[in-house]
Amino acid sequence: MKLRSLLTLLPVVAAGTAWLGAATASAADGFPSKPVKILVGFSPGGSNDVVARLIAPKLSEGLGQQVLIDNRPGAGGNIAASAMLAAPADGHTLLMCTTGTLSIQPHVLKSMPFDPEKDIVPVTQVVNAPYMLLVNASLPVKNVKELVAYAKQKPGEINFASSGTATGGHLAGEMLKSRAGIDIVHVAYKGTGQAMTDLIAGQVSMIFDQPVSSMQYARAGKLRALAVASPRRLAAFPEIPTVAEAGVAEVEPVTWAGICAAKNTPPAVVERLQREIAKVLAQPEIAKRLTADGLEPVGSTPEQFRAFLAADKRKWGRVVKDADVKAE
Repeated sequence: MKLRSLLTLLPVVAAGTAWLGAATASAADGFPSKPVKILVGFSPGGSNDVVARLIAPKLSEGLGQQVLIDNRPGAGGNIAASAMLAAPADGHTLLMCTTGTLSIQPHVLKSMPFDPEKDIVPVTQVVNAPYMLLVNASLPVKNVKELVAYAKQKPGEINFASSGTATGGHLAGEMLKSRAGIDIVHVAYKGTGQAMTDLIAGQVSMIFDQPVSSMQYARAGKLRALAVASPRRLAAFPEIPTVAEAGVAEVEPVTWAGICAAKNTPPAVVERLQREIAKVLAQPEIAKRLTADGLEPVGSTPEQFRAFLAADKRKWGRVVKDADVKAE
């Protein structure tokens, strides 16, 4: 009797599965049906904003719909993430997800406004982004060794900027502070653009930032690039030593940026987005531009990105513990 009942139900289950597959395919076939919005959790001018605006025009061509950039700065990217999660989960509202938002803040905040693992769907990692250590051009130092000596002469007087508390730039400064044994003060901003303005004006003394948003000021003589916080020198800036080469070991906080969607976004839509973004990153002119700015284009699959996020979260958990970073 039980077997006969099961056999009777099989056509119904098969029909339901076929309907679900057809619905998912239909969602992908109709996507996108309107402009796609990428929310950036930092102010215009920062590295994440620059990367998003670089890929948007080409992504628009691939999707057949305009791709818009919407800056929602604040809370280390959580404001933008929350706004993305409040929108319909149909792939038309995406997040420029970052190391700070998904890998660092879960270790710092007592409670997150969302669950990074359950509420966020990884689409693709866009770039790897090592940091550059830069100082105001008027600061009387020309290398990391001189910076450390200068900071030791003025304990508590040298401040460093970041795009927000618990961001990669913040932790990079804390790592330098710990490894070099210096007393420097963190100043958090709502984005790199505001931090860079004050750094150039001399309101703050130094910053760890991605070259894409900072090297233009170094070339113009407004800032001085001292070192790259990476295991190796960047191909685009071979003359700039690593922090380790400059005398301070274990300051290598390489970060990343990617595209994420909200939970319940149809898998076929996620796959379409990943394919189109990967195509953009593979275009020679885009790859050349990113590499020239000290970034490494990636374009991983959703599965690869998910595995990367799990490992990256563990890595930054150790960094947060070592630096003893607390939520403000």
